[in-house]
Amino acid sequence: MKNLLFLSAIILLASCSSGVKPVENTPTAKLGEGAIWHPEKEALLWVDISGGKVFMYKPDEGMLQNISLESMVGTVVPSKGEYFAVAAQETGIFGLQEDGTKQQIAAFPADALPNVRFNDGKCDPVGRFWVGTMEKTAKEGAAKLYMFDNDSLYIKENNVTISNGIVWDENKNLMYYIDTPTQKVFAYDYDAATGDLTNRRVALEIPLEQGSPDGMSIDAEGKLWIAHWGGSGVYRWDPETGDLMEKIDVPAPNVTSCAFGGPNLTTLYITTAREGLTGEQLEKYPLSGSLFVIETGIKGTPANLFK
Repeated sequence: MKNLLFLSAIILLASCSSGVKPVENTPTAKLGEGAIWHPEKEALLWVDISGGKVFMYKPDEGMLQNISLESMVGTVVPSKGEYFAVAAQETGIFGLQEDGTKQQIAAFPADALPNVRFNDGKCDPVGRFWVGTMEKTAKEGAAKLYMFDNDSLYIKENNVTISNGIVWDENKNLMYYIDTPTQKVFAYDYDAATGDLTNRRVALEIPLEQGSPDGMSIDAEGKLWIAHWGGSGVYRWDPETGDLMEKIDVPAPNVTSCAFGGPNLTTLYITTAREGLTGEQLEKYPLSGSLFVIETGIKGTPANLFK
């Protein structure tokens, strides 16, 4: 049975890999990250961390937003009402308006160590914004994971190094979370009413030869789609068995995030980075930093809006 499953995964892998293509007329990022589909705008949001920019793209219409911020921006999440999105940047958390203006809704955490910035994050099923940090030289244990709720930041994890992908499986009351250098994806029992986390355990351990886990998305079957930095692809993992189900090859070594979008949530958008690559690597992978897209035939889950 395992051999049959492996063979079917290889067949699916071959078909998926051939379909990856760059999204035309979208910016090339230094450090693309934070891909997420805005369910109300029917558009993709993502950021260029080093470039300090927030982007929004709508299929068939093109770029809707290319907002320059004054500092590095770790991630962006969809919102509604006064703000179309909320971004976490070096100086705090900001609500973004469609005319490009922004308003601070939370200061950068006062307990953060020097040289620390926000990194990846998403909203939970209740609409609370979970966002982590990292020290800019990736100093071990210098970062944290926060939950922004009722105008306050609450520490949810300490001694983090590079806070990265985070998703929720509402059907099972679970949260999955990545601290990249650990090479692990952690699972927690998650209480939606309180935001409390219990029973932390290792759901997945990523072999180093496949790169390091970065951004993450979850599909309707509860499987995890993880962008592998240094792994040239997005990998679909089964968090219950620990098995690798398939890989989508991407023509860039440093793949940073992925998000399901489109009318049926079967289109996978993928961000990549060119920062830190040598001239030789850029010559080999000239599309590094591009936004990529592929039709998967597998349904994702809708993004949670900032409340």
